[in-house]
Amino acid sequence: MNIYTRKQRWKWFLAGFAFLIVIVSLWYSNNLVNKIKRDERQKVELWAQAVQKKAKLVKFTNELFEKIKDEERKKAQLYAEATGQISKTDADYNFILKVLQDNTTVPVILTDEFMRIKAHRNLDSLKATDSNYVKEQLTLMQMQYPPVEIDYYKGRKNYLYYKNSKVFNDIKVVFDSLIKSFITEVAVNSAAVPIIYTNEQQNSIIALGNIDTLEINSESKLKTKLNALSNENTPIEIDLGENSKGYIFYSQSKLLTQLTYYPYVQFGVIGFFLLIAYILFSTARKAEQDQVWVGMSKETAHQLGTPLSSLMAWNEHLRSIGVEDSIVEEMQRDVKRLNTITDRFSKIGSQPTLHEENIIAVLKTSLEYLRTRTSKNVTYHINLPDHELLAQLSVPLFDWVIENICKNAVDAMNGKGTITVDLDEFPEGLHIDISDTGKGIPKTKFKTVFEPGYTSKQRGWGLGLSLCKRIIENYHHGKIFVLKSEEGKGTTFRITMNR
Repeated sequence: MNIYTRKQRWKWFLAGFAFLIVIVSLWYSNNLVNKIKRDERQKVELWAQAVQKKAKLVKFTNELFEKIKDEERKKAQLYAEATGQISKTDADYNFILKVLQDNTTVPVILTDEFMRIKAHRNLDSLKATDSNYVKEQLTLMQMQYPPVEIDYYKGRKNYLYYKNSKVFNDIKVVFDSLIKSFITEVAVNSAAVPIIYTNEQQNSIIALGNIDTLEINSESKLKTKLNALSNENTPIEIDLGENSKGYIFYSQSKLLTQLTYYPYVQFGVIGFFLLIAYILFSTARKAEQDQVWVGMSKETAHQLGTPLSSLMAWNEHLRSIGVEDSIVEEMQRDVKRLNTITDRFSKIGSQPTLHEENIIAVLKTSLEYLRTRTSKNVTYHINLPDHELLAQLSVPLFDWVIENICKNAVDAMNGKGTITVDLDEFPEGLHIDISDTGKGIPKTKFKTVFEPGYTSKQRGWGLGLSLCKRIIENYHHGKIFVLKSEEGKGTTFRITMNR
Protein backbone atom coordinates (compact mmCIF):
# COMPACT_ATOMS: atom_id res chain seq x y z
CA MET A 1 0.00 0.00 0.00
CA ASN A 2 1.57 3.32 -1.11
CA ILE A 3 1.60 6.54 0.87
CA TYR A 4 -1.15 8.12 -1.23
CA THR A 5 -3.55 5.21 -0.62
CA ARG A 6 -2.85 5.35 3.12
CA LYS A 7 -3.42 9.10 3.12
CA GLN A 8 -6.73 8.69 1.30
CA ARG A 9 -7.88 6.03 3.76
CA TRP A 10 -7.01 8.26 6.69
CA LYS A 11 -8.93 11.12 5.08
CA TRP A 12 -12.02 8.95 4.62
CA PHE A 13 -11.71 7.61 8.17
CA LEU A 14 -11.45 11.12 9.67
CA ALA A 15 -14.29 12.40 7.45
CA GLY A 16 -16.49 9.49 8.54
CA PHE A 17 -15.63 10.07 12.19
CA ALA A 18 -16.42 13.79 11.87
CA PHE A 19 -19.70 12.95 10.13
CA LEU A 20 -20.57 10.55 12.98
CA ILE A 21 -19.87 13.31 15.54
CA VAL A 22 -22.14 15.71 13.63
CA ILE A 23 -24.95 13.12 13.43
CA VAL A 24 -24.74 12.30 17.15
CA SER A 25 -24.60 15.99 18.09
CA LEU A 26 -27.59 16.81 15.90
CA TRP A 27 -29.51 13.83 17.32
CA TYR A 28 -28.80 14.94 20.89
CA SER A 29 -29.60 18.60 20.13
CA ASN A 30 -32.81 17.60 18.37
CA ASN A 31 -33.90 15.48 21.35
CA LEU A 32 -33.14 18.38 23.70
CA VAL A 33 -35.10 20.83 21.54
CA ASN A 34 -38.05 18.41 21.31
CA LYS A 35 -38.06 18.02 25.08
CA ILE A 36 -38.05 21.80 25.58
CA LYS A 37 -40.75 22.09 22.92
CA ARG A 38 -42.95 19.58 24.78
CA ASP A 39 -42.44 21.40 28.08
CA GLU A 40 -43.20 24.75 26.47
CA ARG A 41 -46.27 23.29 24.78
CA GLN A 42 -47.56 22.08 28.14
CA LYS A 43 -47.00 25.55 29.64
CA VAL A 44 -48.77 27.19 26.72
CA GLU A 45 -51.71 24.78 26.99
CA LEU A 46 -51.91 25.47 30.73
CA TRP A 47 -51.83 29.21 30.02
CA ALA A 48 -54.50 28.76 27.33
CA GLN A 49 -56.74 26.89 29.78
CA ALA A 50 -56.29 29.69 32.33
CA VAL A 51 -57.21 32.23 29.65
CA GLN A 52 -60.35 30.27 28.79
CA LYS A 53 -61.39 30.03 32.44
CA LYS A 54 -60.81 33.72 33.06
CA ALA A 55 -62.72 34.49 29.88
CA LYS A 56 -65.64 32.51 31.26
CA LEU A 57 -65.40 34.51 34.50
CA VAL A 58 -65.42 37.76 32.51
CA LYS A 59 -68.38 36.51 30.50
CA PHE A 60 -70.26 35.57 33.68
CA THR A 61 -69.52 39.02 35.18
CA ASN A 62 -70.69 40.67 31.99
CA GLU A 63 -73.94 38.68 32.05
CA LEU A 64 -74.43 39.61 35.72
CA PHE A 65 -73.81 43.24 34.82
CA GLU A 66 -76.48 43.06 32.11
CA LYS A 67 -78.95 41.53 34.58
CA ILE A 68 -78.34 44.38 37.03
CA LYS A 69 -78.91 46.85 34.22
CA ASP A 70 -82.22 45.15 33.34
CA GLU A 71 -83.25 45.14 37.00
CA GLU A 72 -82.64 48.90 37.29
CA ARG A 73 -84.67 49.47 34.14
CA LYS A 74 -87.50 47.41 35.58
CA LYS A 75 -87.23 49.28 38.88
CA ALA A 76 -87.54 52.59 37.02
CA GLN A 77 -90.54 51.31 35.07
CA LEU A 78 -92.17 50.10 38.27
CA TYR A 79 -91.53 53.49 39.83
CA ALA A 80 -93.12 55.19 36.82
CA GLU A 81 -96.12 52.89 36.95
CA ALA A 82 -96.58 53.59 40.67
CA THR A 83 -96.40 57.33 39.96
CA GLY A 84 -99.10 56.97 37.30
CA GLN A 85 -101.36 55.04 39.65
CA ILE A 86 -101.51 57.88 42.19
CA SER A 87 -104.20 59.73 40.23
CA LYS A 88 -106.49 56.71 39.97
CA THR A 89 -109.31 56.37 42.47
CA ASP A 90 -109.07 52.60 42.85
CA ALA A 91 -105.34 52.54 43.38
CA ASP A 92 -103.73 50.65 46.25
CA TYR A 93 -101.97 53.56 47.88
CA ASN A 94 -100.11 51.45 50.44
CA PHE A 95 -98.48 49.44 47.61
CA ILE A 96 -97.76 52.58 45.58
CA LEU A 97 -96.14 54.31 48.53
CA LYS A 98 -94.05 51.21 49.24
CA VAL A 99 -92.80 51.11 45.62
CA LEU A 100 -91.94 54.80 45.70
CA GLN A 101 -90.14 54.47 49.01
CA ASP A 102 -88.23 51.27 48.03
CA ASN A 103 -86.42 53.00 45.15
CA THR A 104 -83.39 54.19 47.09
CA THR A 105 -80.73 53.66 44.40
CA VAL A 106 -81.93 54.62 40.89
CA PRO A 107 -81.78 58.42 40.27
CA VAL A 108 -85.09 59.53 38.60
CA ILE A 109 -86.63 62.86 37.46
CA LEU A 110 -90.34 63.21 36.66
CA THR A 111 -91.41 65.81 34.10
CA ASP A 112 -94.65 66.79 32.44
CA GLU A 113 -95.21 66.77 28.72
CA PHE A 114 -93.72 70.26 28.51
CA MET A 115 -90.48 69.06 30.16
CA ARG A 116 -91.19 70.91 33.38
CA ILE A 117 -89.62 69.14 36.33
CA LYS A 118 -92.25 67.92 38.75
CA ALA A 119 -90.22 65.70 41.09
CA HIS A 120 -86.94 63.89 41.49
CA ARG A 121 -85.47 61.21 43.69
CA ASN A 122 -82.03 59.74 44.63
CA LEU A 123 -80.04 62.71 43.37
CA ASP A 124 -77.10 64.09 45.32
CA SER A 125 -78.81 65.39 48.50
CA LEU A 126 -76.35 68.29 48.83
CA LYS A 127 -76.97 69.54 45.30
CA ALA A 128 -80.62 68.56 44.76
CA THR A 129 -81.86 71.98 45.95
CA ASP A 130 -80.02 73.64 43.05
CA SER A 131 -82.34 73.83 40.03
CA ASN A 132 -79.43 74.10 37.59
CA TYR A 133 -77.93 70.85 38.94
CA VAL A 134 -81.30 69.10 38.53
CA LYS A 135 -81.54 70.35 34.92
CA GLU A 136 -78.01 69.08 34.19
CA GLN A 137 -78.98 65.67 35.56
CA LEU A 138 -82.10 65.67 33.38
CA THR A 139 -79.96 66.35 30.29
CA LEU A 140 -77.64 63.45 31.22
CA MET A 141 -80.61 61.13 31.71
CA GLN A 142 -82.07 62.11 28.33
CA MET A 143 -78.79 61.13 26.65
CA GLN A 144 -78.46 57.88 28.56
CA TYR A 145 -81.85 56.16 28.29
CA PRO A 146 -85.25 56.85 26.67
CA PRO A 147 -87.88 58.00 29.24
CA VAL A 148 -90.65 55.89 30.65
CA GLU A 149 -93.99 57.32 29.51
CA ILE A 150 -96.77 57.74 32.16
CA ASP A 151 -100.41 58.19 31.03
CA TYR A 152 -101.98 59.65 34.15
CA TYR A 153 -105.20 61.54 33.18
CA LYS A 154 -107.29 61.73 29.99
CA GLY A 155 -104.41 61.57 27.54
CA ARG A 156 -102.16 63.78 29.54
CA LYS A 157 -98.68 62.34 29.99
CA ASN A 158 -95.74 62.57 32.30
CA TYR A 159 -92.24 61.30 31.58
CA LEU A 160 -89.89 59.55 33.97
CA TYR A 161 -86.17 59.94 33.20
CA TYR A 162 -83.51 57.85 34.96
CA LYS A 163 -79.85 56.97 34.85
CA ASN A 164 -77.59 54.27 36.25
CA SER A 165 -77.34 54.10 39.99
CA LYS A 166 -74.11 54.65 41.86
CA VAL A 167 -74.02 50.95 42.71
CA PHE A 168 -74.34 50.16 39.01
CA ASN A 169 -71.58 52.62 38.11
CA ASP A 170 -69.28 51.14 40.75
CA ILE A 171 -69.91 47.65 39.34
CA LYS A 172 -69.21 48.96 35.84
CA VAL A 173 -65.84 50.37 36.97
CA VAL A 174 -64.95 47.00 38.47
CA PHE A 175 -66.07 45.24 35.31
CA ASP A 176 -64.03 47.55 33.06
CA SER A 177 -60.95 47.04 35.20
CA LEU A 178 -61.56 43.29 35.00
CA ILE A 179 -61.62 43.48 31.19
CA LYS A 180 -58.41 45.56 31.13
CA SER A 181 -56.76 43.19 33.60
CA PHE A 182 -57.75 40.22 31.45
CA ILE A 183 -56.29 41.79 28.30
CA THR A 184 -53.07 42.75 30.12
CA GLU A 185 -52.63 39.25 31.53
CA VAL A 186 -53.19 37.72 28.11
CA ALA A 187 -50.35 39.85 26.69
CA VAL A 188 -47.94 39.63 29.64
CA ASN A 189 -48.47 36.20 31.18
CA SER A 190 -48.20 34.24 27.93
CA ALA A 191 -45.34 31.92 28.90
CA ALA A 192 -42.94 34.11 26.88
CA VAL A 193 -44.53 33.04 23.60
CA PRO A 194 -45.43 35.54 20.85
CA ILE A 195 -49.20 36.24 21.00
CA ILE A 196 -51.71 38.50 19.27
CA TYR A 197 -55.20 39.08 20.70
CA THR A 198 -57.62 40.29 17.99
CA ASN A 199 -61.29 41.17 17.66
CA GLU A 200 -63.87 38.80 16.16
CA GLN A 201 -63.19 40.01 12.60
CA GLN A 202 -59.43 39.48 13.14
CA ASN A 203 -58.66 42.87 11.63
CA SER A 204 -57.91 44.82 14.81
CA ILE A 205 -55.37 44.13 17.56
CA ILE A 206 -56.62 44.33 21.13
CA ALA A 207 -53.34 43.31 22.75
CA LEU A 208 -50.04 41.69 21.85
CA GLY A 209 -46.96 40.30 23.53
CA ASN A 210 -43.46 39.33 22.40
CA ILE A 211 -44.21 40.52 18.85
CA ASP A 212 -42.20 43.04 16.85
CA THR A 213 -44.63 45.79 15.84
CA LEU A 214 -42.81 46.18 12.51
CA GLU A 215 -44.14 42.74 11.56
CA ILE A 216 -47.78 43.88 11.88
CA ASN A 217 -47.70 47.59 11.04
CA SER A 218 -50.04 47.16 8.06
CA GLU A 219 -53.21 45.23 7.34
CA SER A 220 -51.49 42.91 4.87
CA LYS A 221 -48.61 42.20 7.28
CA LEU A 222 -51.09 41.51 10.10
CA LYS A 223 -53.01 39.07 7.92
CA THR A 224 -49.80 37.30 6.91
CA LYS A 225 -48.65 37.08 10.52
CA LEU A 226 -52.00 35.73 11.73
CA ASN A 227 -51.99 33.08 8.99
CA ALA A 228 -48.48 32.03 10.02
CA LEU A 229 -49.47 31.81 13.70
CA SER A 230 -52.70 29.90 12.95
CA ASN A 231 -50.69 27.39 10.91
CA GLU A 232 -48.57 26.70 14.00
CA ASN A 233 -51.39 26.52 16.57
CA THR A 234 -55.18 26.68 16.48
CA PRO A 235 -56.29 30.14 17.72
CA ILE A 236 -58.02 30.28 21.13
CA GLU A 237 -61.58 31.67 20.93
CA ILE A 238 -62.52 34.08 23.72
CA ASP A 239 -66.27 34.66 24.39
CA LEU A 240 -66.89 37.71 26.63
CA GLY A 241 -70.68 37.73 26.24
CA GLU A 242 -72.92 40.32 24.52
CA ASN A 243 -71.96 38.63 21.22
CA SER A 244 -68.40 39.85 21.81
CA LYS A 245 -65.67 37.44 20.77
CA GLY A 246 -61.91 37.60 20.37
CA TYR A 247 -59.15 35.29 19.20
CA ILE A 248 -55.70 34.65 20.64
CA PHE A 249 -53.02 33.64 18.12
CA TYR A 250 -49.70 32.32 19.43
CA SER A 251 -46.57 30.39 18.39
CA GLN A 252 -43.51 28.83 19.98
CA SER A 253 -41.15 31.17 21.80
CA LYS A 254 -38.20 32.91 20.13
CA LEU A 255 -35.84 31.08 22.50
CA LEU A 256 -37.10 27.71 21.26
CA THR A 257 -36.81 28.84 17.64
CA GLN A 258 -33.23 29.91 18.27
CA LEU A 259 -32.46 26.57 19.95
CA THR A 260 -33.91 24.74 16.93
CA TYR A 261 -31.47 26.38 14.53
CA TYR A 262 -28.55 26.72 16.96
CA PRO A 263 -26.87 23.34 16.14
CA TYR A 264 -26.88 24.12 12.42
CA VAL A 265 -25.43 27.58 12.99
CA GLN A 266 -22.86 26.10 15.35
CA PHE A 267 -21.74 23.45 12.87
CA GLY A 268 -21.73 26.03 10.10
CA VAL A 269 -19.34 28.26 12.07
CA ILE A 270 -17.16 25.28 13.06
CA GLY A 271 -17.16 24.06 9.47
CA PHE A 272 -16.15 27.51 8.23
CA PHE A 273 -13.21 27.68 10.64
CA LEU A 274 -12.20 24.11 9.76
CA LEU A 275 -12.28 25.04 6.08
CA ILE A 276 -10.09 28.09 6.73
CA ALA A 277 -7.73 25.96 8.83
CA TYR A 278 -7.60 23.30 6.10
CA ILE A 279 -6.80 25.90 3.45
CA LEU A 280 -4.06 27.43 5.62
CA PHE A 281 -2.50 24.06 6.45
CA SER A 282 -2.75 22.94 2.81
CA THR A 283 -1.08 26.15 1.68
CA ALA A 284 1.65 25.72 4.27
CA ARG A 285 2.13 22.07 3.30
CA LYS A 286 2.26 22.96 -0.40
CA ALA A 287 4.82 25.67 0.31
CA GLU A 288 6.87 23.15 2.29
CA GLN A 289 6.60 20.61 -0.56
CA ASP A 290 7.71 23.28 -3.02
CA GLN A 291 10.76 23.98 -0.92
CA VAL A 292 11.58 20.25 -0.82
CA TRP A 293 11.09 20.02 -4.59
CA VAL A 294 13.33 23.00 -5.21
CA GLY A 295 16.01 21.83 -2.79
CA MET A 296 16.04 18.30 -4.19
CA SER A 297 16.16 19.56 -7.80
CA LYS A 298 18.97 22.01 -7.16
CA GLU A 299 20.98 19.38 -5.32
CA THR A 300 20.40 16.83 -8.12
CA ALA A 301 21.57 19.34 -10.74
CA HIS A 302 24.65 20.08 -8.61
CA GLN A 303 25.46 16.38 -8.11
CA LEU A 304 25.11 15.66 -11.83
CA GLY A 305 27.45 18.51 -12.76
CA THR A 306 30.74 16.79 -11.72
CA PRO A 307 30.27 13.38 -13.44
CA LEU A 308 28.82 15.14 -16.48
CA SER A 309 31.98 17.24 -16.90
CA SER A 310 34.05 14.09 -16.51
CA LEU A 311 32.01 12.24 -19.15
CA MET A 312 32.45 15.11 -21.59
CA ALA A 313 36.22 14.93 -21.04
CA TRP A 314 36.27 11.14 -21.47
CA ASN A 315 34.25 11.47 -24.67
CA GLU A 316 36.88 13.83 -26.10
CA HIS A 317 39.62 11.44 -25.00
CA LEU A 318 37.94 8.54 -26.81
CA ARG A 319 37.71 10.63 -29.96
CA SER A 320 41.42 11.50 -29.70
CA ILE A 321 42.57 7.86 -29.43
CA GLY A 322 40.66 6.88 -32.58
CA VAL A 323 37.51 5.16 -31.23
CA GLU A 324 34.91 4.66 -33.96
CA ASP A 325 33.09 7.92 -34.70
CA SER A 326 29.56 6.37 -34.51
CA ILE A 327 30.21 5.21 -30.98
CA VAL A 328 31.61 8.55 -29.94
CA GLU A 329 28.66 10.38 -31.56
CA GLU A 330 26.09 8.20 -29.76
CA MET A 331 27.84 8.75 -26.45
CA GLN A 332 27.92 12.46 -27.22
CA ARG A 333 24.14 12.44 -27.70
CA ASP A 334 23.67 10.77 -24.30
CA VAL A 335 26.02 13.26 -22.65
CA LYS A 336 24.04 16.05 -24.27
CA ARG A 337 20.84 14.45 -22.92
CA LEU A 338 22.31 14.35 -19.43
CA ASN A 339 23.18 18.00 -19.79
CA THR A 340 19.56 18.71 -20.73
CA ILE A 341 18.36 16.77 -17.67
CA THR A 342 20.69 18.78 -15.46
CA ASP A 343 19.31 21.96 -17.00
CA ARG A 344 15.78 20.75 -16.24
CA PHE A 345 16.50 20.18 -12.58
CA SER A 346 18.22 23.54 -12.26
CA LYS A 347 15.08 25.29 -13.56
CA ILE A 348 12.74 23.74 -10.95
CA GLY A 349 11.74 26.31 -8.34
CA SER A 350 12.34 29.37 -10.47
CA GLN A 351 10.15 30.80 -13.19
CA PRO A 352 11.74 29.67 -16.48
CA THR A 353 12.14 32.03 -19.39
CA LEU A 354 9.76 31.10 -22.21
CA HIS A 355 10.79 31.54 -25.83
CA GLU A 356 8.79 31.46 -29.03
CA GLU A 357 9.47 27.98 -30.45
CA ASN A 358 8.14 25.82 -33.25
CA ILE A 359 6.28 23.24 -31.21
CA ILE A 360 6.14 20.82 -34.18
CA ALA A 361 9.95 20.66 -34.35
CA VAL A 362 10.24 20.32 -30.56
CA LEU A 363 7.79 17.39 -30.52
CA LYS A 364 9.52 15.64 -33.43
CA THR A 365 12.94 15.90 -31.79
CA SER A 366 11.67 14.68 -28.41
CA LEU A 367 9.67 11.77 -29.83
CA GLU A 368 12.52 10.72 -32.16
CA TYR A 369 14.88 10.52 -29.19
CA LEU A 370 12.37 8.41 -27.24
CA ARG A 371 11.70 6.13 -30.23
CA THR A 372 15.36 5.08 -30.49
CA ARG A 373 15.54 4.29 -26.77
CA THR A 374 12.24 2.43 -26.43
CA SER A 375 11.58 -1.26 -26.96
CA LYS A 376 11.05 -2.27 -30.59
CA ASN A 377 7.68 -3.73 -29.46
CA VAL A 378 6.39 -0.19 -28.96
CA THR A 379 5.07 1.50 -32.11
CA TYR A 380 4.82 5.29 -32.41
CA HIS A 381 2.13 6.94 -34.58
CA ILE A 382 2.89 10.66 -34.86
CA ASN A 383 0.27 12.88 -36.54
CA LEU A 384 1.59 16.43 -36.72
CA PRO A 385 0.83 19.29 -39.15
CA ASP A 386 3.40 20.04 -41.84
CA HIS A 387 3.43 23.78 -41.20
CA GLU A 388 5.07 25.68 -38.41
CA LEU A 389 3.20 26.32 -35.12
CA LEU A 390 4.71 28.81 -32.69
CA ALA A 391 4.19 28.66 -28.91
CA GLN A 392 5.87 30.11 -25.82
CA LEU A 393 7.95 27.21 -24.43
CA SER A 394 10.77 26.27 -22.14
CA VAL A 395 12.08 23.44 -24.36
CA PRO A 396 13.92 21.42 -21.65
CA LEU A 397 10.87 21.41 -19.37
CA PHE A 398 8.37 20.74 -22.16
CA ASP A 399 10.52 17.82 -23.37
CA TRP A 400 10.42 16.47 -19.81
CA VAL A 401 6.60 16.42 -19.87
CA ILE A 402 6.47 14.51 -23.19
CA GLU A 403 9.12 12.09 -21.95
CA ASN A 404 7.28 11.40 -18.66
CA ILE A 405 3.92 10.76 -20.34
CA CYS A 406 5.46 8.47 -22.99
CA LYS A 407 7.49 6.51 -20.42
CA ASN A 408 4.35 6.05 -18.31
CA ALA A 409 2.56 4.83 -21.44
CA VAL A 410 5.32 2.28 -22.12
CA ASP A 411 5.07 1.04 -18.52
CA ALA A 412 1.24 0.83 -18.75
CA MET A 413 1.60 -1.34 -21.92
CA ASN A 414 4.28 -3.54 -20.26
CA GLY A 415 6.69 -2.60 -23.06
CA LYS A 416 4.41 -3.69 -25.91
CA GLY A 417 1.76 -1.59 -27.74
CA THR A 418 1.14 1.61 -29.63
CA ILE A 419 1.65 5.25 -28.65
CA THR A 420 -0.23 7.80 -30.76
CA VAL A 421 0.53 11.53 -30.70
CA ASP A 422 -1.99 13.92 -32.34
CA LEU A 423 -1.88 17.72 -32.53
CA ASP A 424 -5.00 19.77 -33.31
CA GLU A 425 -4.98 23.54 -33.56
CA PHE A 426 -7.75 26.08 -32.92
CA PRO A 427 -7.74 29.92 -32.98
CA GLU A 428 -6.74 30.41 -29.33
CA GLY A 429 -4.37 27.48 -28.93
CA LEU A 430 -3.70 23.81 -29.62
CA HIS A 431 -4.34 20.33 -28.20
CA ILE A 432 -1.69 17.62 -27.94
CA ASP A 433 -3.25 14.19 -27.34
CA ILE A 434 -0.97 11.32 -26.29
CA SER A 435 -2.73 7.93 -26.35
CA ASP A 436 -1.57 4.44 -25.44
CA THR A 437 -3.01 0.90 -25.57
CA GLY A 438 -2.21 0.12 -21.94
CA LYS A 439 -4.26 -1.06 -18.99
CA GLY A 440 -6.19 2.22 -18.58
CA ILE A 441 -7.10 4.35 -15.57
CA PRO A 442 -10.34 4.09 -13.52
CA LYS A 443 -12.55 7.15 -13.95
CA THR A 444 -12.36 7.88 -10.22
CA LYS A 445 -8.57 8.30 -10.55
CA PHE A 446 -8.56 10.83 -13.43
CA LYS A 447 -7.55 13.67 -11.07
CA THR A 448 -5.79 11.53 -8.50
CA VAL A 449 -3.02 10.46 -10.89
CA PHE A 450 -1.64 14.02 -10.78
CA GLU A 451 -1.34 14.02 -6.97
CA PRO A 452 2.21 13.77 -5.55
CA GLY A 453 2.88 10.25 -4.25
CA TYR A 454 0.23 8.49 -6.33
CA THR A 455 1.58 5.55 -8.34
CA SER A 456 0.29 2.21 -9.60
CA LYS A 457 3.82 0.77 -9.97
CA GLN A 458 5.53 -1.54 -7.50
CA ARG A 459 8.54 0.77 -7.63
CA GLY A 460 8.03 4.46 -8.11
CA TRP A 461 7.85 7.79 -6.35
CA GLY A 462 4.60 8.95 -7.93
CA LEU A 463 6.11 12.30 -8.90
CA GLY A 464 6.20 12.17 -12.71
CA LEU A 465 2.65 13.31 -13.56
CA SER A 466 2.65 15.74 -10.63
CA LEU A 467 5.77 17.32 -12.13
CA CYS A 468 4.12 17.39 -15.59
CA LYS A 469 1.12 19.24 -14.16
CA ARG A 470 3.38 21.77 -12.44
CA ILE A 471 5.38 22.42 -15.65
CA ILE A 472 2.36 22.77 -17.96
CA GLU A 473 -0.01 24.70 -15.66
CA ASN A 474 2.34 26.76 -13.48
CA TYR A 475 5.09 27.53 -15.97
CA HIS A 476 3.35 27.37 -19.38
CA HIS A 477 -0.15 28.46 -18.23
CA GLY A 478 -1.77 25.54 -20.04
CA LYS A 479 -3.81 22.52 -18.96
CA ILE A 480 -3.08 18.80 -18.69
CA PHE A 481 -5.70 16.20 -17.88
CA VAL A 482 -6.95 12.70 -18.66
CA LEU A 483 -9.17 13.13 -21.73
CA LYS A 484 -10.50 9.58 -21.76
CA SER A 485 -9.55 6.15 -20.50
CA GLU A 486 -11.00 2.67 -20.58
CA GLU A 487 -9.65 -0.12 -18.44
CA GLY A 488 -7.92 -2.75 -20.54
CA LYS A 489 -7.97 -0.57 -23.68
CA GLY A 490 -5.84 2.47 -23.00
CA THR A 491 -5.61 6.11 -21.92
CA THR A 492 -5.43 9.50 -23.64
CA PHE A 493 -3.75 12.47 -21.95
CA ARG A 494 -4.48 15.93 -23.37
CA ILE A 495 -2.17 18.94 -23.13
CA THR A 496 -3.74 22.31 -24.00
CA MET A 497 -1.33 25.15 -24.83
CA ASN A 498 -1.81 28.80 -25.74
CA ARG A 499 -0.52 29.91 -29.13
